[in-house]
Amino acid sequence: MKVAISVPDSVFDAAERLARQRAVPRSRLFTEALEEYVSRHGAVAVTDQLNAVYASEESELGEAFASAQFGSVADEAW
Repeated sequence: MKVAISVPDSVFDAAERLARQRAVPRSRLFTEALEEYVSRHGAVAVTDQLNAVYASEESELGEAFASAQFGSVADEAW
């Protein structure tokens, strides 16, 4: 799909240089950049949903699970 966008000259120039250095078309560079951005920020949406669930649900480990995961203080060699 073709999309027309406006970007600051400095961003465009940096993208042009990077595309030349990597020997990839500019559209490929912009696609990769957008994919990475969406991937990173999509994780934030998932985290927000999990935070909403745990805000209303008990999320602490039971004593047995906590002990198994972290060990007791007496077990630690200080």
